[in-house]
Amino acid sequence: MAAAAAAASNPFPFPRRRPPDDTLFYAVYPLPLPTGLPAPALLASLQSLHLSLLSHLAPFLATHLFHRDPFALSLPPDPAGPCAARPPPPAAPHLHGALRFGDSLPDEWLAVALLFALTRAFPGLAARAWDSDGDFLLIEAAFALPRWLDPDSAPNRVFIFRGELHILPPSLFPDTPSLQAALAAVHDDSVDTRASDAVQAAIQRRIAGMPERAAENLHTARVTVPAPVAKVLREEPCLIARAVEGFYDRDIDTMKHAARMDKFLKGPGGEGVDMVRTSVRMTKAMYGQLMQQSFQAPRGYPMPRSEEGPEKWVEAELGMKIACGFEMMYQERRHEAEEGMGSTWEVYKKSLEAAGCFEGLLPGSKEYKRVMENAMQYYKSSSSFSRTREMLSAPVRRIDEILAMPYSAEDFQGINLPPSDDDSWLRNGEDELNAELQERQKEMEEYAAVKKNRKSQKQNVSSSSSSQPSEFNLGEITESMQDFVRKMSSFEGAEVPTNREDTETVDLDVNLFFKAMESVLGRASQEEAGDDTEAGRKSSSSEMDFDDSDFENDSAEEAGEKDMDDSFMESYSDALNDELSKTTIEETFSRAQRPSTNSEGPSNAADSDDGEMAPVDVNLNLVESFLNSYSSQQGLPGPASNLLGLMGVKVPPPDGKKP
Repeated sequence: MAAAAAAASNPFPFPRRRPPDDTLFYAVYPLPLPTGLPAPALLASLQSLHLSLLSHLAPFLATHLFHRDPFALSLPPDPAGPCAARPPPPAAPHLHGALRFGDSLPDEWLAVALLFALTRAFPGLAARAWDSDGDFLLIEAAFALPRWLDPDSAPNRVFIFRGELHILPPSLFPDTPSLQAALAAVHDDSVDTRASDAVQAAIQRRIAGMPERAAENLHTARVTVPAPVAKVLREEPCLIARAVEGFYDRDIDTMKHAARMDKFLKGPGGEGVDMVRTSVRMTKAMYGQLMQQSFQAPRGYPMPRSEEGPEKWVEAELGMKIACGFEMMYQERRHEAEEGMGSTWEVYKKSLEAAGCFEGLLPGSKEYKRVMENAMQYYKSSSSFSRTREMLSAPVRRIDEILAMPYSAEDFQGINLPPSDDDSWLRNGEDELNAELQERQKEMEEYAAVKKNRKSQKQNVSSSSSSQPSEFNLGEITESMQDFVRKMSSFEGAEVPTNREDTETVDLDVNLFFKAMESVLGRASQEEAGDDTEAGRKSSSSEMDFDDSDFENDSAEEAGEKDMDDSFMESYSDALNDELSKTTIEETFSRAQRPSTNSEGPSNAADSDDGEMAPVDVNLNLVESFLNSYSSQQGLPGPASNLLGLMGVKVPPPDGKKP
């Protein structure tokens, strides 16, 4: 309750959201930056640039249809206003825009092509483009990027300038540069910031032929719609995007408007309207969204009879979906505009819930309503309320203005309509998909080839500086392992010797070691075990109290311990040999040959009358084990090559293969 009271009395800040996944953000900067100008002069300079850019793009923008939002440029927003729909504006004079492309990815690349075209037409202009993935241009050219460039090092380093991509290298800015410094470096002709040819080629592959080739993403279709819908589409063809969006994103509440069709299927007096044929141009993504969804016509909506033919049915069904989309969009936006509560209010409300403003409150309770009213009053007093209301009501007002004009069904009769475009691409997109996959596969293969070539060159340089296989000495393995064993180790792990000539010796108390072994095997008496315990306590770092009598008896103890050690080692060795002689383990080792006058091999030595096994050649077994393990790796990384490499031993590749 305390949290609710605090929420009711304190201002409600607007949250900063993550950029939408279907929106492209961009900004253009005049170079050199007009710094030092007073605010009115700076605003006038940006307004002049704004008019020049829009005039340059006007011939294309007047005829092209975007899937969701058109390409546009705006002056920077009021710094005091909320900026929830995009990242914070850069601290430099600029024009900006946000293009919501929805499911039509070609629209995103069309906007990028327009930015490249603008910077080419206006040499004193630089641009940036980013989306929810960040600098997505780098993702497109990932196989050609320098290795130092990653998402952490990319901020304020990627720009579009004079129709090419520029990347600021770390040699110029070791740390992330400021936006002003980065733009100054891009504009400086003495500084080379142009990206490599491979990066340029990767980007140009996506925007080649644009914006001229953008018409390939459009589809024209004949439809049968109510006369009010045909009138709106004739006056404002771009509103088809809002209608398709309303149909595609429909829910249970908006479908109630489609069931009544009060606006587009009824005249001013409630009478019915005529159905007319017209031609509609839309993006291929819009056409796919309409055609691929099953939708039952509302009750009372006039649909052709089945005997009239499949062509008329397809035209009527497509027109019915467009008309329902117009109805749902119009009624929903009119309702939201009256309250001024669009998507920004929903985001604002969710942020309050996440902040705990409604914690412990039951929806519909008196306290919940009081907190909600306070939040509503604060929201309506903000600039976001008026801006949202204006945005939502804009298409509603325009539709009302169009339908207020005099028109009739006769206005659409006798018109030679263009035929519908072939929509086989909707069902035969496999070829296009395969072509795209093959292009990506080609990029990956080229990248793998370059990487392999770079690796082979590196190996050639390494092999030329290393010793030849003929100079390899098997003795290095045993010497290195002996040095490794003699090295001191601790709980942190073993230390690999870097130089065998500087190997340190291990300071090991042999007497204490054997006495500990006797204690474990039960070969020592209780008195000797007590002495061992006392010796262990002496060697412990936790107790430093020594008795003088211990030092006096050291010489006497050492003599007895030597005899005892000899007898222990003899008995221990006999027991071990006796145990191992009953197994086949002796067959897995290579043994040293005993000196003999006859020609008996090492195997006969193990079968001698005394039953003693021939001694094992430790060094030979060590070398064989290492080489067998190294050979089983088949040239791949493994424990044997790693350990030998750490010890500085270079083994030739198995079977003469190149590593």
